[in-house]
Amino acid sequence: MSFHESAEDIEIRDGHILFAKLTNEEGELQDSEINLNDFLGNNDGHFEWDGGNFSETAEDVRFEIEGDDEVPILRAVLFNGEGEPVESDVNLSERVFNRNGEFVFE
Repeated sequence: MSFHESAEDIEIRDGHILFAKLTNEEGELQDSEINLNDFLGNNDGHFEWDGGNFSETAEDVRFEIEGDDEVPILRAVLFNGEGEPVESDVNLSERVFNRNGEFVFE
C-alpha cells in the first residue's frame, strides 16, 4: 500500500527526511521516518530513483498531496551540472510504502 493512503501528518524535515504517522496492522498510528537521501538523487536537475543525497544540490524542498488522485509529490529546485536551477518533482508513491507502520523503499 502506498504510504500516503494510511498516513497522517506527512511532512519533510531537514529537507530530506520524510516523516509521518503511519497506520500499522493493528490500526494504530505510529511515528515513522525515512531518509530520502538514501535512495533519491539529482541527475542533472531531475530527481532520480536509486541515486543519493539529492538534498545536497536542492533548495525549496516541499511535499504536497496533489490532484484528484491525491498523489504524494516531492518538489524541489535542483541544480543541474551547469549550476542552473531546475524545478523538479517526483511521485513518492512510486517507491515508498507503508509496511506495518514503517516506511520502506522498494
